Amino acid sequence: MSTAIIDYGAGNIKSVENAMRSLGQEAVLTRDPQTILGADHIILPGVGAFGDAMERLTRYGLVEVIRQAAAEDIPFLGICLGLQLMFDESEESPGVKGLSLLEGKILRIPDEGVRKVPQIGWNDLQYPAKGRLFAGVDEGAYVYFVHSYYLRAKDRSIVKAQTQYGVTIDASVEKGNLFACQFHPEKSEAVGMKILRNFLAVQRQDQEVDKC
Repeated sequence: MSTAIIDYGAGNIKSVENAMRSLGQEAVLTRDPQTILGADHIILPGVGAFGDAMERLTRYGLVEVIRQAAAEDIPFLGICLGLQLMFDESEESPGVKGLSLLEGKILRIPDEGVRKVPQIGWNDLQYPAKGRLFAGVDEGAYVYFVHSYYLRAKDRSIVKAQTQYGVTIDASVEKGNLFACQFHPEKSEAVGMKILRNFLAVQRQDQEVDKC
């Protein structure tokens, strides 16, 4: 099996590649459409600003590639900013349209009632409805966050994990073979490796057309 890690110039994505390889997975950093669409799994990582990332994805011709991958049901995982890009818009970059793979808004974490923004550190997870990424991961497990913005998903049924940091944060979502985590599984030690293993266990559902 192969994993395509989408390389659009975001920083700090080598840690995702290293995590995949530590799990025995063939992984490649790429922006080549054929490589991405031919992969068994796709990861959209991200560190940085929403608007800058969308500009880079557009410049490299990756927006339609990502949408095609989603339409073809290739298991797809957005991490941190990668989660945010999968939605419609972000308060970080007003007027910039996201990938709109899923419906929802990205909001800034309020300064009131928290130690500081951005949130940097470990926080525990609660499961409104446990998803496939969290099989074998106990509720209350701690994962690593670095972010100033958070997701409020429109369809509440896709939210599979949440955390609290001044507000309730939608920490992970799942719809079909689309998955996303606001936290960094690749930096979340054993819990994160289990989550990544669970993602790699998801298979593409090839749909055959009945020609009878």
